[in-house]
Amino acid sequence: MLKTGLKCGDWMNLKEYIEEGIKTRKSINTGEVEEIARIMADALRNGKKIIAFGNGGSAADAQHFVAELVGKFLLTRKPYRAIALNTNTSILTAIANDYGYEHTFARQIEALAEKGDIVFGISTSGSSENVVRAIMEANKRGAYTIALTGKSGGKLKAYANKTIFVNSELTPIIQETHIAILHMICMEVEKKLE
Repeated sequence: MLKTGLKCGDWMNLKEYIEEGIKTRKSINTGEVEEIARIMADALRNGKKIIAFGNGGSAADAQHFVAELVGKFLLTRKPYRAIALNTNTSILTAIANDYGYEHTFARQIEALAEKGDIVFGISTSGSSENVVRAIMEANKRGAYTIALTGKSGGKLKAYANKTIFVNSELTPIIQETHIAILHMICMEVEKKLE
């Protein structure tokens, strides 16, 4: 029997872990995923770009997401305009050193984001200060902001134009579900553009 209300650090067996992952993936709101894919496809069609970022595992997800957009997901097609802000260590460390880590993404958004771009912040807690500040900066610049978070949405839900919540409190399950959602978005964007 799956324990309810599991938190990070609680012990569970492997079957329980699998069941928690299945339950969480089944709770994905596919209508929201389709809506975000439509918004992204419209922006790309209009010559805009996708800017994604996050910390730790979410940084890896942002990088993976952008690789699928620029390279390909399922279809061989033209590359889509996308960039991950967490990949340039010189920029990250310079900004962190000169301004503070909380500015690492906002400073890049200030340099790169334009009206109509899609700015995609990923945070399992929804409260990573550098992600929140970047979303706020993107809003000032007229970008459409999307947050991909865990269950509560954290601070990001107050600032992003659209927030997708993953219905779990377990960070690894949230991260696994984030990559499933990002793959679903890529699939739908390709369907809409190709």
